[in-house]
Amino acid sequence: MTENTQQQNPAPTTELPTQYAPAEVEGKLYERWVERGYFTADAGSEKDPYTIVIPPPNVTGALHLGHAFQVTLMDALTRRKRMQGYETLWLPGMDHAGIATQNKVEQQLAEEGKSRQDLGREAFTERVWQWKDEYGGRILGQLRRLGAGLDWSRERFTMDEGLSKAVQTIFKNLYDDELIYRAERIINWCPRCLTAISDIEVEYQDDPGELVSLKYGEGDDTLVVATTRAETMLGDTAIAVHPDDERYKHLVGKLIKLPLTDRSIPVVADTHVDPEFGTGCVKVTPAHDPNDFAIGQRHGLESMTIMDERGVITVPGPFQGLDRYEARSAVVGALKEQGRIVAEKRPYMHSVGHCSRCKTTVEPRLSMQWWVKVGPLAQAAGDAVRDGRVKIHPEDMSKRYFDWVDNMHDWCISRQLWWGHRIPIWYGPEGQVVCVGPDDEIPTGEGWYQDPDVLDTWFSSGLWPFSTLGWPEKTADLEKFYSTDVLLTGHDIIFFWVARMMMFGLYAMDGEVPFKTVALTGLVRDEFGKKMSKSNPNAVDPIDWMDAYGSDAVRFTLAKGANPGADVPIGEDWVQASRNFANKIWNATRFALMNGATIEGELPPVERLSATDRWILSRLNKTVAEVDAYYEDYQFAKLSESLYHFAWDEVFDWYVELSKTTFFAGGEQAKVSGRVLGEVLDVMLRVLHPIVPFVTDTLWTTLTGGESLVVADWPRDSGFRDEAAEREIELVQQVVTEVRRFRSDQGLQPGQKVPAELTLTGTALAPHEAAIRQLLRLQPAGEDFHATASLPVAGATVALDLSGTIDVEAERKRLTKDLGAAEKEKADANKKLGNEAFLAKAPDNVVDKIRTRLAKAESDIERIARQIASLPQG
Repeated sequence: MTENTQQQNPAPTTELPTQYAPAEVEGKLYERWVERGYFTADAGSEKDPYTIVIPPPNVTGALHLGHAFQVTLMDALTRRKRMQGYETLWLPGMDHAGIATQNKVEQQLAEEGKSRQDLGREAFTERVWQWKDEYGGRILGQLRRLGAGLDWSRERFTMDEGLSKAVQTIFKNLYDDELIYRAERIINWCPRCLTAISDIEVEYQDDPGELVSLKYGEGDDTLVVATTRAETMLGDTAIAVHPDDERYKHLVGKLIKLPLTDRSIPVVADTHVDPEFGTGCVKVTPAHDPNDFAIGQRHGLESMTIMDERGVITVPGPFQGLDRYEARSAVVGALKEQGRIVAEKRPYMHSVGHCSRCKTTVEPRLSMQWWVKVGPLAQAAGDAVRDGRVKIHPEDMSKRYFDWVDNMHDWCISRQLWWGHRIPIWYGPEGQVVCVGPDDEIPTGEGWYQDPDVLDTWFSSGLWPFSTLGWPEKTADLEKFYSTDVLLTGHDIIFFWVARMMMFGLYAMDGEVPFKTVALTGLVRDEFGKKMSKSNPNAVDPIDWMDAYGSDAVRFTLAKGANPGADVPIGEDWVQASRNFANKIWNATRFALMNGATIEGELPPVERLSATDRWILSRLNKTVAEVDAYYEDYQFAKLSESLYHFAWDEVFDWYVELSKTTFFAGGEQAKVSGRVLGEVLDVMLRVLHPIVPFVTDTLWTTLTGGESLVVADWPRDSGFRDEAAEREIELVQQVVTEVRRFRSDQGLQPGQKVPAELTLTGTALAPHEAAIRQLLRLQPAGEDFHATASLPVAGATVALDLSGTIDVEAERKRLTKDLGAAEKEKADANKKLGNEAFLAKAPDNVVDKIRTRLAKAESDIERIARQIASLPQG
């Protein structure tokens, strides 16, 4: 009794294999879906659109659990919307990944004894395209393996012709609107990759260093500063103190001698300085530190670059030509000879940035670069969330978004690479600067040349929601599918990618937002909550798990851990449990098909249904409603748990088991229950499909004879509820659960039959006696029946005769021994917890473990005492 508009087809006669073999099903089934065009969107459709663009993986990338996690959730969303009747577009593609891809090809060349300079720019770029065609995009094939229902006919690449035109167009527009400019600023510089890098490409870690205290000036004009980067003193252009620091007020404005040089530098007063930290004095090196650069700007200080792009000292003198680390030791040695070391070097742990690609220590560097003026763009991006046009989910993540967009600095968009979108600026022989759009003529003639830099990868990926749909052309896809409905991505790139797409989307699309909802996920971690990393032994290749357990098992495990914004712990044993769930669905559906489950004809009227039938149909509708609500709130963990509980517990462990006596008896009621079971399986497989698509589609087509669940209708809650039937079956469950617990306590085997007398007359349990006896392995009471135990439960009484079923004395002896062990454990734990000296020294986790042991011992004592008391008396 659910609303189900899908045409019912009689089930085919094909029987299911005895076991589910994912490897034999998944690949063939996925290709069938693609060949039939199920994932191909129609821009001319009159259906309401539903659009998601995939966060484009790097062309160099391979599928990792983070990808699999987000792809599973996006696939679930789009599969459900497609079943609900939307014209669904889930658009795939890849990012050209400037630094990562260039590094791959440079490594390949190095193995041949060559460099990119040996090839030249044009030949090197052609070599990268060859690498991309041969090796790139492996991850897209792996997404097919996962079951991702992407529209492969619309696959895009950030450097394909259309997206390149979009990049050049928006650069030209921003430049003409004076929102792109060129300036000398401090940037993150990688001395190995020889390029500026974005903040997201800098990985910070605590590195050991040495803090050195240096003396500047002489006599009353002496100042002491502490630094971990002594070599940068060669570029100092001031000493800064706090304006309210009485210790140094007499020095502000004076010049003091800079050691090891022939220069004098001023003492300036700046509120950035913390007078409580160290000596309250800081050295100012504007060309090699972002905070120092800001101080330099405020006080008009000179910025002296002291090292080249490879981190080699360029200042004339004894340190010229030394690597930055060699120079550090040499400078400290020279200062020590002059008596300028006030305190010996001491170990100091500090946060140091490293290039995420090559792990080289990043060097802050003053450099001439291209920048986006983000002020007005960021304001618009913040307003779109504030006024409700874009919703961030979970809502408490909005604060992090505002913290970023409301305090965003201008964005460095130029990179000193050869692979990427070349900056469309030409310089003329007389100082001309011309920005060229895609339809403009390129300046020619002697002396004209193009800017050698390329754009930051995030620049092109920031256009992704609309460039992939054909912008700047007014395409049918852009008209139909923009703006997209939801962006599902990790909270770790809310600053770097989400904000940039918001800025560019609002700018390019006349204020129309790029997506209506930003659904933020956490990061996948191992089962102990630790970050997964290739350098750690906890890294997992999801393909290995798919090989071992099937793609559905991996998908269900990931979805089951997906609480909005929270990190997702995952371990192999959880994937095994999900594999068991897929097998349970398979085996139970196979049993149902063998025992009369069918979708033929209409559901019988309510008056012909048993309480068990009405109960499961009531629970079915409640589950559909619950799952719908969780989907709308992006509560994937809760909806997965709801589906798991309904399928395994309520359908398979209760309804099927309670109905076995009916099925085995045959007759008209068996046909009624067979139709009910068919309905339940039909709907259950539909609502499970977006999370576990392969096993459900295979079972559903066998059950119904339908074409595919991919294009089947999503079931709707009909509103049918039967609270009386639910209460009645809850009583049955109480009886069965309580008696099973008693049997287990008595050491009875699950299949061991026991004589029993059931007093059910006058209760709602009476119609269920046969089912209760079947589930509990209870035989009718014979003439020699002698009740050795009587259990009052749910208004009924279950009397059991355990005579001869167990060795009472042996069981009493065993339980008494277990009771003694539990009491000793309790005494030991109490003794330790009562020892004040022990509690004062023991770590918190040790004390917590002892408290846990005490609680378990007390619980065991209570349980075992209850078991002993329930034994038959001799």
